[in-house]
Amino acid sequence: MNPLYSRRRPAPSAKPQRGFSLIEVLVTLLIISLAMLGAVGLQTQSLRAGQGGQFRAQAVFLAGDLAERMEANKAAAVAGAYVVATSSTPTASANPCTALVCLQDQLADNDLAQWERAIVQTLPQASWSVTQTTAGNPSTYTIVISWVDRRTGTTYEAAGTGETYSFTATRTVYSS
Repeated sequence: MNPLYSRRRPAPSAKPQRGFSLIEVLVTLLIISLAMLGAVGLQTQSLRAGQGGQFRAQAVFLAGDLAERMEANKAAAVAGAYVVATSSTPTASANPCTALVCLQDQLADNDLAQWERAIVQTLPQASWSVTQTTAGNPSTYTIVISWVDRRTGTTYEAAGTGETYSFTATRTVYSS
């Protein structure tokens, strides 16, 4: 038999390896714990971003709602009845226009009161303004809705750290 092709025997080890040591188990637990904390942080950030997206969608919906109310009451819109100075407190409508027949200006007041209440109920720390940028027929309005989106653990009611967002829409109303 050729000595170059003979089988080699492995060198005997001092002790055969059996299972994991306690240190390896603890290191593994530490790595898994850090990964879980990272996943929880990512989930929290995702929820905050989703809430911010919901606020933006609500602002778009509310601006469209007022624009449609203006279209439904064109004569009052062209006359400037939908102008609102910057505010964060909803006004109360003197005439709710539920069972009574409303005049165009009364309907505009009621529309604004309902719209302002919807903003306060939907967006945190909200403010709004409606300006008539072009008077006459056609009449152009600019609707601005602003709100504060929290970025820390503070509540929406408390004046905490947050970022102010706003949505601006423009609508031109033609009276026929």
